[in-house]
Amino acid sequence: MSGSQEQQPATARPSLLDVVPILVVVLIAAHVLALVYWIYRLATDNQAQKVIDKQPQRRKAH
Repeated sequence: MSGSQEQQPATARPSLLDVVPILVVVLIAAHVLALVYWIYRLATDNQAQKVIDKQPQRRKAH
């Protein structure tokens, strides 16, 4: 038998180096979604704050 005909048995689980790019893509996607959600919350909180600011504020009598 020659060396080119020998094959390594296929493993059922992927190696660590095969998983790293997928993990990086998933982490980037999670951070992008978190950033979009954070911006959405800032935008909606500012609208709610504007409604609160329009209401007359109480003043303390000294």
